[in-house]
Amino acid sequence: MTVAIRVIPCLDVDAGRVVKGVNFRDLRDAGDPVELADRYDRQGADELTFLDVTASSADRETTYDVVRRTAEQVFIPLTVGGGVRTVADVDTLLRAGADKVGVNTAAIARPRLIAEIAERFGAQVLVLSADVRRWREDPATPGAGISADGHPRPGSGFEVTTHGGRRGTGLDALDWCAQAADLGAGEILLNSMDADGTKDGYDVELIRAVRERVRIPIIASGGAGAVEHFAPAVAAGADAVLAASVFHFGDLSIGQVKAALRAAGYEVR
Repeated sequence: MTVAIRVIPCLDVDAGRVVKGVNFRDLRDAGDPVELADRYDRQGADELTFLDVTASSADRETTYDVVRRTAEQVFIPLTVGGGVRTVADVDTLLRAGADKVGVNTAAIARPRLIAEIAERFGAQVLVLSADVRRWREDPATPGAGISADGHPRPGSGFEVTTHGGRRGTGLDALDWCAQAADLGAGEILLNSMDADGTKDGYDVELIRAVRERVRIPIIASGGAGAVEHFAPAVAAGADAVLAASVFHFGDLSIGQVKAALRAAGYEVR
């Protein structure tokens, strides 16, 4: 049976407002998250993703309130990520109305967290958020084989990052995605930090490389700027396509993206 491709707007939430920038920098206000969520629900979005981009304890209750108000108003699956560090955090978000929860930095620090969440709530609840960038050589030491963060080059050339792509981990992104899938992650939100906010298209090379290593669903993220960018991401192996600024600022609608996918031969809801 063919599984329909999902179209997912992403709401980067900072202190109760949706923001968007380029490569996670120069953030600008994009609106009220509950109002945007309602708009996307009416447009036919298949899911919504909320990412708390500050994830500080001071803003945590604001995030819970946004999730509660959104869950009361929309009836499509809601994924929430940012600052999730424990099984208790997942429990709190699910009780607030989230259907799925994204983990990133805490899982890198302690991979066993992935298994603990999956064992407690089921793999369908757990989304691994992988912020990936191409490894860059330190220009101060050309040929030395050291990244600007001091980490040796990952074998694949793709490195897992934290802090909005600004801090490398030394982890090979392909190995990390495969490990997370083995530990119980239900799907992977694969965000290209190089493409984020550029509107130049998804990183199809990255999507294809991860697809060769995992069988769980992949959500392509980073780089969408035109209707013709979505089908190549699916052709590379994505099961869902996520975008932010093109939806927030009215460049594209959910319907236009679904029409383009349908015209390319893909089933959509």
